[in-house]
Amino acid sequence: MNYKKKFKLSLLGSILVTFMINAQDAIIPLWPNDKIPNSIVSDEKEEVISEDIVRIAKVQQPTIEVYLPAKKNATAEAMLIFPGGGYGILAYDWEGTDIAKFLNGKGIAGIVVKYRLPSSVSQTEKHNVPLIDAQRAIRLVRSKASEFHINPTKIGIIGFSAGGHLASTLGTHFDEKVYEPVDEIDTLTARPDFMALGYPVITFGNSTHSGSKKNLLGENPSSEMVEHFSNEKQVTEKTPPTFIIHATDDMGVPVENSLLFFQALKDKGVSATMHIYPEGGHGFSLARENVHLRGWTERMFEWIESLR
Repeated sequence: MNYKKKFKLSLLGSILVTFMINAQDAIIPLWPNDKIPNSIVSDEKEEVISEDIVRIAKVQQPTIEVYLPAKKNATAEAMLIFPGGGYGILAYDWEGTDIAKFLNGKGIAGIVVKYRLPSSVSQTEKHNVPLIDAQRAIRLVRSKASEFHINPTKIGIIGFSAGGHLASTLGTHFDEKVYEPVDEIDTLTARPDFMALGYPVITFGNSTHSGSKKNLLGENPSSEMVEHFSNEKQVTEKTPPTFIIHATDDMGVPVENSLLFFQALKDKGVSATMHIYPEGGHGFSLARENVHLRGWTERMFEWIESLR
C-alpha cells in the first residue's frame, strides 16, 4: 500500500472515530448505572420499533439526547423534550428528535428525554418513576449549562400528549421529593423556567385519557392519587409561564384538558398563552402538512422571545 493511500485510510478512520465519539457523547445517561432510583433487576428489555415513526418501550436506561445549534446561532436557551405515547411507548422521533432539530433551527438547544415508562416488573412505585427521571433530567442539563453553552436560568420544557402530562407534572411538582439524592447534581433546582404543552394529558378526572391514567396509576387508583396527578389541581404561583396548543377535534385527549390547565394558571396569576385550533386531531407533532396548524411553532417561538 502506498503512502498516500495509507494516509487517506488513516484520515478516514480518524474522522469515523471522531464522529462516533461525538455521537456517543450526545447521549448521556441520567443516572450512574448502579444508582437508578426505584429500579428492580428483571428480565425486562428495552424495545425499539422503527416503522413510520420510532417507538421505544420498556425503557431501562433513561437518557438525554442532546442537539445543540451552532454557537453563532445559539440563543443560550434550551428545551427538554418529553415525547408522548400514553405512558406505554415513546414516540421518540415524531415528538422527540424531530422537535429537537426544529428547535436548533431557532438557536435553541433541544434535549430529548428518554424517560422510563411505568412498569410493575422493573420498578417500585411506578407512578413516581417518570417524574423522578424528569426531575433528574432538568437538573442534569442545568449542571452542564456551561458545557452546552446555555443559560441555566433559561431552561424550558415541552411535552406532547402523555409527555405533556409529564411536563406539566414537572412544572407543578418540581419541588416534590420523589427520590433520594445520588450526587451533587440533585442539589440543583428542578423548576423549569418556562413550559410548553402540546395536546397534553392534564387531568385524571373527567375528560382524561384513560390509557395514560391506567398505565401510570394502575387499574384502581385511590382518589388521593388521582387528585395528586391531576395537574390542574396542583398549579401554584410558582408554576412556570406556560404555552399550550390543542385541537378542538382531538378525540384522543379532549381539549378540556388544556382548558382546565389554562384556567388553573389564570386563577393563580401565572402567565399563560393558549392556542386552540379548530381541527388537527391528536398527535400532530410539527403539523407540516397543515398550513394553518403548523403555525403553532412560530407562535411558540414568539412567546419564548416575549419571555426574554
